[in-house]
Amino acid sequence: MSEQWLPLGIVGVISAFNFPNAVWAWNAMLAAVCGDVVLWKPSLYATLTAIATNQLADRVATKLGHPGVFRLLIGTDLVIGERLIADRRVPLISATGSTRMGKHVGQVVAARLGRSILELGGNNGCIVDHTADLDLALKAVVFSAVGTAGQRCTTTRRLILHESIADRFVERLAAAYRTIRVGDPLAEGTLVGPLISDAAVQAFYHAVKLATEQGATIVAGSTHAPGFPASSRFVQPTIIRAPASNHLLIAQEETFAPIVYVFTFRDLDNAIDQHNSVEQGLASSIFTTDLRASEQFLSADGSGSDCGMVYVNMGTSGAEIGGAFGGDKESGGGRESGSDSWKTYMRRQTATIHRGKELQLAQGIRFE
Repeated sequence: MSEQWLPLGIVGVISAFNFPNAVWAWNAMLAAVCGDVVLWKPSLYATLTAIATNQLADRVATKLGHPGVFRLLIGTDLVIGERLIADRRVPLISATGSTRMGKHVGQVVAARLGRSILELGGNNGCIVDHTADLDLALKAVVFSAVGTAGQRCTTTRRLILHESIADRFVERLAAAYRTIRVGDPLAEGTLVGPLISDAAVQAFYHAVKLATEQGATIVAGSTHAPGFPASSRFVQPTIIRAPASNHLLIAQEETFAPIVYVFTFRDLDNAIDQHNSVEQGLASSIFTTDLRASEQFLSADGSGSDCGMVYVNMGTSGAEIGGAFGGDKESGGGRESGSDSWKTYMRRQTATIHRGKELQLAQGIRFE
């Protein structure tokens, strides 16, 4: 008796706009090593990048004697995407995008008993306790909250501060935000570029409006970036402080924009409860020099973070790809990297071989 692993055959990869190469590569390279062909449907916001990348990969594979391993599908979700996820010839679909999209993909693929890897939205929280190195935390939070204009699934969206350091930290954070250059992302020194679409801009303003209606205070940002017209896609990175009650309904949702909501806590149990109170479970972070606090945050007994990725004294957007990347709850399921992720791209077969001439049966059954 032995076990062997065989290629699935075809893997469908649906990627988002924000990392137009990386997500495809995490899937495609594993799939190719496992003997699969890859059908890539990229975001229509990143079509040229996908065409160039796929041609390069196909050129190398063809030179090495493996033409056609990398295939590209360009089209809308309605026409191309729906046909891809419903096709029984594609046993695995790996999809990156919103939770809404992931729920639909998961249902369609499951209905035909296919497999899916879903890397979906995040509503990532960062806890900063009273023992933290605040200089380190400040740098990490700024980058995690505004990098890629907040358009990462791992962006820090909720900042949970110990009440003894909250006012001081928010003041420093607001001062740092005032130094951020918004503009052409190809220009040296620019940290924040534009939002991807007019719909993303509208979502940004809608979230700010709802936050103020729910009693929150705007600490920094909330409008279009200086020097750009109100109709542009350049917005100011925004800090919104929750009301004293710490209840802010809009913070339960993921807005794909540079908005961070600030909350306070008195003890670590309360901070972790706040952290885990959202439906998403992708990336999480704690800044502390207290060993017991870090151990609790990493705890396996249910008292720590409920996310797929946990960082201690780092921001949420590190996404070290050497480890298993992905989340739980409404952030999806499955992993596109990590020690055993290759198994998802293969099928398992148990082979039992009988070399004798006598039939061996269980339970003492005889054929005389």
